[in-house]
Amino acid sequence: MAGVSRFGEFSGKPTLSRLALASVVGNVLIVGTGGAVRLTKSGLGCPTWPRCTDESYVTTAEMGLHGMIEFGNRLLTFVLAAVVIAGVIAAWQQRPARRGLRLLSVGAAFGIPAQAVIGGITVLTDLNPWVVGLHFLASMAVIAAAYAFWRRTLGSDGPAQPTVPTPLRTLARLTAVVTAAVLVVGTWVTGSGPHSGDSGAARNGLDPESISQVHADTVFLLLGLSVAIWFAFRAVSAPPAAIRAAGLLILAELGQGVIGFVQYLTGLPVALVGAHMLGSCLVWLAALAVLWSTRERTAAATLPPTPTDTRQLERV
Repeated sequence: MAGVSRFGEFSGKPTLSRLALASVVGNVLIVGTGGAVRLTKSGLGCPTWPRCTDESYVTTAEMGLHGMIEFGNRLLTFVLAAVVIAGVIAAWQQRPARRGLRLLSVGAAFGIPAQAVIGGITVLTDLNPWVVGLHFLASMAVIAAAYAFWRRTLGSDGPAQPTVPTPLRTLARLTAVVTAAVLVVGTWVTGSGPHSGDSGAARNGLDPESISQVHADTVFLLLGLSVAIWFAFRAVSAPPAAIRAAGLLILAELGQGVIGFVQYLTGLPVALVGAHMLGSCLVWLAALAVLWSTRERTAAATLPPTPTDTRQLERV
């Protein structure tokens, strides 16, 4: 049975951390299944929303495999919602109450219905490539919220203390911003390519070669920043966790770059495009890990007492 330890930490914390981590993993899997919907041309397997057809909320036999794939992706959203709701409940049951943790849990939860609505708009606009791109980017925002929630479950609510000098914290923020830019441009590349999600879906009209070059340029910029931050962390003797996070970011980028170039040179095979989508999630998570490693929260119990606290103790 969960209780309170002698440090005032809720002993149910491991359960909460597992729920939060499951939310992160679930959101990444939703990106993967969403990619499967698009890559199998099942984007309009359920041609309307929120119902699957005008008469039914579920797929029908007449809709075939495409309907099953699209409806299956919708069902996974409900599974993820259940995990997220369980995380919110667990966060609100924490004793002592942790306001920051509660807010993060609610923020991660609200991302699920918002993402579902954007997905519905995607269907109702017949897979407009700009809306499809927004759908993917919304998933990245939800993943960021879920990641922040998970990381907060592993620490305390004490004041955040920098682990590296201010210039390196700024460099980490810049790296995260450039990572986001890479994701945005990546959706433009996707919107100009052949995998539209349905044979009748429109494309965004951008030249695939030109926008792919822009995407490659932003990737090279990101890789340069990542290598720089890895060397900088080592130079200032940053905590091992920070150096490790920067190294993992570089590895994720190199792996994603290899997949990207191979898929481009081989005519965008479905398997590699799907792997590239999942790789985008890993790069994004790695960038968030670097950003998170630039500070840590000190448990409130380890902070020196304030003058007011001292006076109160003297009275006792």
